[in-house]
Amino acid sequence: MDNNHLFQYITSGQLMKFYKSKEWKALRVEALERDNYECQMCKENGKYHKAECVHHIKEVKPYPHLAMTLSNLKSLCNPCHNKVHDRIGIHLQEQGKKFVNEERW
Repeated sequence: MDNNHLFQYITSGQLMKFYKSKEWKALRVEALERDNYECQMCKENGKYHKAECVHHIKEVKPYPHLAMTLSNLKSLCNPCHNKVHDRIGIHLQEQGKKFVNEERW
């Protein structure tokens, strides 16, 4: 199947159209099934967490030609996906709050 329109969505900055496409949704499910719906980063660290998203190993914008490549996808939980994209505590910072570690000493 021709995915030229998906490539066009990415290169023209219409990422929401890409992520809402039936082709992406189907490939996303395929990646989750391949990874048994488990976060692969947690698994690498001997832990378990249900995967909540599918991450592009090589990001979509600089590598649009890999956006629909199954081997470029990794199932992750939201906390690990935020770590990969260095988004830890950003939501709190936007609200003017300080990031606090979950551990209490």
